[in-house]
Amino acid sequence: MAVSLPPTLGLSSAPDEIQHPHIKFSEWKFKLFRVRSFEKAPKEAQVEKIDSSEGKPPLEPSPAVPDTAGGQKPVLTQPALKVHPKFSKKFREDGKARDKAIHQANLRHLCRICGNSFTTDGRNRRYPVHGPVDSKTQVLLRKKEKRITSWPDLIAKVFQMDVKADVDSIHPTEFCHSCWSIMHRKLSRAPHEVYFPRDAATEWHPHTPSCNICHTTPWGLKRKSHLPNAQLSKKLKTAADQARRAHQHKHRARARISRKDVMKKISSCSKIHLSTKLLAVDFPKHFVKSISCQICKHILADPVETSCKHVFCRICILRCLKVLGSYCPSCRYPCFPTDLESPVKSFLSILNSLMVKCPAKECKEEVSLEKYNHHVSQHKESKETFVHINKGGRPRQHLLSLTRRAQKHRLRELKLQVKTFADREEGGDVKSVCLTLFLLVLRARNEHRQADELEAIMQGRGSGLQPAVCLAIRVNTFLSCSQYHKMYRTVKAITGRQIFQPLHALRSAEKVLLPGYHPFEWQPPLKNVSSSTDVGIIDGLSGLSSSVDDYPVDTIAKRFRYDSALVSALMDMEEDILEGMKAQDLDDYLNGPFTVVVKESCDGMGDVSEKHGSGPAVPEKAVRFSFTVMQITIAHGSQNVKVFEEAKPNSELCCKPLCLMLADESDHETLTAILSPLIAEREAMKSSELMLEMGGILRTFKFIFRGTGYDEKLVREVEGLEASGSVYICTLCDATRLEASQNLVFHSITRSHAENLERYEVWRSNPYHESAEELRDRVKGVSAKPFIETVPSIDALHCDIGNAAEFYKIFQLEIGEVYKNPNASKEERKRWQATLDKHLRKKMNLKPIMRMNGNFARKLMTKETVEAVCELIPAEERHEALRELMDLYLKMKPVWRSSCPAKECPESLCQYSFNSQRFAELLSTKFKYRYEGKITNYFHKTLAHVPELIERDGSIGAWASEGNESGNKLFRRFRKMNARQSKCYEMEDVLKHHWLYTSKYLQKFMNAHDTLKNSGPNVNSQASLGDPLSLEDSLETQDSMEF
Repeated sequence: MAVSLPPTLGLSSAPDEIQHPHIKFSEWKFKLFRVRSFEKAPKEAQVEKIDSSEGKPPLEPSPAVPDTAGGQKPVLTQPALKVHPKFSKKFREDGKARDKAIHQANLRHLCRICGNSFTTDGRNRRYPVHGPVDSKTQVLLRKKEKRITSWPDLIAKVFQMDVKADVDSIHPTEFCHSCWSIMHRKLSRAPHEVYFPRDAATEWHPHTPSCNICHTTPWGLKRKSHLPNAQLSKKLKTAADQARRAHQHKHRARARISRKDVMKKISSCSKIHLSTKLLAVDFPKHFVKSISCQICKHILADPVETSCKHVFCRICILRCLKVLGSYCPSCRYPCFPTDLESPVKSFLSILNSLMVKCPAKECKEEVSLEKYNHHVSQHKESKETFVHINKGGRPRQHLLSLTRRAQKHRLRELKLQVKTFADREEGGDVKSVCLTLFLLVLRARNEHRQADELEAIMQGRGSGLQPAVCLAIRVNTFLSCSQYHKMYRTVKAITGRQIFQPLHALRSAEKVLLPGYHPFEWQPPLKNVSSSTDVGIIDGLSGLSSSVDDYPVDTIAKRFRYDSALVSALMDMEEDILEGMKAQDLDDYLNGPFTVVVKESCDGMGDVSEKHGSGPAVPEKAVRFSFTVMQITIAHGSQNVKVFEEAKPNSELCCKPLCLMLADESDHETLTAILSPLIAEREAMKSSELMLEMGGILRTFKFIFRGTGYDEKLVREVEGLEASGSVYICTLCDATRLEASQNLVFHSITRSHAENLERYEVWRSNPYHESAEELRDRVKGVSAKPFIETVPSIDALHCDIGNAAEFYKIFQLEIGEVYKNPNASKEERKRWQATLDKHLRKKMNLKPIMRMNGNFARKLMTKETVEAVCELIPAEERHEALRELMDLYLKMKPVWRSSCPAKECPESLCQYSFNSQRFAELLSTKFKYRYEGKITNYFHKTLAHVPELIERDGSIGAWASEGNESGNKLFRRFRKMNARQSKCYEMEDVLKHHWLYTSKYLQKFMNAHDTLKNSGPNVNSQASLGDPLSLEDSLETQDSMEF
């Protein structure tokens, strides 16, 4: 039975018994889809409302109802029903929803890029448009060192197509394997047979009643045809096949000929390019084909090569790409104007050496293609000659690569035309005309990001924060590239303005602050150092073999060149130096000489091994060599005037990294190989003067280097001394451990770098033929070649930690009353330590630690700690001895810890000699059980050498390695921030960002940020009147990002 449904009634009006079970599910799905896509496509909803208001009849019923088992479609019959007008609008909306769902279902079978159906691929391979790339593509991207990780970015790079703003109801969500293959071939730059099948990308539009996707075949049933005769159909089929093949062959030949004619018409270069008939020699056809353009068939003029290795005239290929689309005319491989490159020089030399005939009638000479222009210029009256545009095989330079004078010459005519238009139409405002043209070009190329920035500047809204401010925010908050970009896009989407600058603007700001940007000169030139000034990050082991102990060379060490780093540090302090000269009433035009005192520091960072990730294996320990500009003076008259002095010499903000190496600090050979070139650069700078332009005036700088920022272990390593457990206890004098315990106070500094070198030569050659013990006693513990000159000093931080560890041991021994029973067992000593740890945790909130550190030492060395420990000691006289010992130590400590003891603690400085003698007396009497015949090296330096060092340098704490030690945590933060597969680039990024972290120029922005943040919301009230989103609002946005 066949019953016709009224056209105004959809399938949903049929009885429930005959409806397909999927229909109700689909209706609910369509309703949800409409709600979900309301925000994505508001324009579609408006169009639908307009259509419904006009009273257009709804579409025919959906053909999505499946066939019955018999293969025939069921035809339903039902008496005609008249629908109440109240429900007609609902039925029309349901019909449109089903049509949209059918349209979206059809989109699932089409490729987003080329528009082909997935059924053409037998294996039905498809890939999501939105999401991360697959593993195979990711491996290829890593090989090519590309930073693309998602399909939208890769599609935008290969096909110049923006798919990030796609809507599911309009655009397909997947692409085919052919487009995937094109991306792979494009990345690997290899020719292939798969080509982009269309001249341009497929355009997708919202669903309409006349949609091409949903109406590919006419609606209705096919006419029923009779079964043909078998023999007759076989003959007809054979004839039809032959006719079809002949027609296809003729059509292909006609299309091939027409394509060639079209390309020749597009190029239209017959009047400017030379024909191959002018060749003086009858070359073979394949050779003529190789030197002729594949488009115009003329001799190559200004040849360019595509990524698929086809050669064309520059003018011809550019015109074809503009008219026919972005693919090669020969193989239809995707090709863009930016991919065009100049052929190899050997091909150009062969091309220029070809002999051609002069086309002038009166001339029968044969000249080379290279000299053709010069020869043709002699035939000014001849009409057959024309100037050949192949300029000696040299490609035409891009406009941006020309000098300013050449740019003006090339754009002279365009400039005059724009000026004429501006005078006639815009009142002479040439700037607005040029900016508008630039904006239209950016919009036409879908470069909306740069267009928005330009439009914001044109409308006077500004471009947000300066790139340097954004760089300071990124570096000081340890944001990776992806984190910063996410913040940049989020703030822009929320505020509607570009508050932060994109990453490419930050990279431009980095170049100014990194070494290798500013030009300089040395007088006389540095020995064995290159005179080039644009030297950035270099390998610390460049020139060595490809691996050291199975580690790649380029992953072990990265460093700046010493002189280039000093220049960058001085230019970073340019404002401070000029302000210091102004504060001292000095003229700004003084050119020096300036004397710069530099503190050098080197310290190991311990275990930095990564417990996850891949990449090449790296050593587990790291070492950093850094420097700090301590003070700058200028010779004025007969005295030196101080124009700059570092206020916080022990801060990690002023300790600039010079070299990062993944090596053990006890590895003498590796340290020597990496640091020897750096030390050679320093030695060369000692005898030379730096000529640097600062404030527009060429100024002279001299450098004084003081290697005081080394801890006890590293001093012994670089000066060639025995380890810290040696008999020779001190790195400043020649005293043995027994001599130091017998005489705790009266010692003088006797060691120096020059003396250590002499002793090493004695130890190496043994000129007196002595035994091992006698030779060791003669050289005073020197056992290796010193390779870094250090200034004898005390490491204040480790001295404090070492003394705290010794007091911690004294507390344990006092609890166990070792002065009565010196022969206690090991178990008893462990019980004393457990008792002390438990009591300190209860009274002082000090948690037990495995190894003494600075924070624990700072809390331990207090009078409150001594009072807590005395509760565990029964003897009262021992209480008084401990209190006096701690009191003396706390009086002596500020002298070696402060940056300027003469200003900060003058009373303690005057009493230091008395306090040190009393401290030594207590150790030799009350605590004789511990210090009879032995003494620790830090106690020895504290009691014997502090007054002499203060008298020589004026301070010990300012010249310590605490700043370099504080930078250890920065290494781990920056390494986590720049975690990458390539360890080579990871080390470069860590060194670069650590250097930027210490930039005083960037620190000023962060200080201003903190001041503005702490001063309240009314600081920027005047600025907020003219601007709806002031700087404070942007800072609040930053706070919401958990900066």
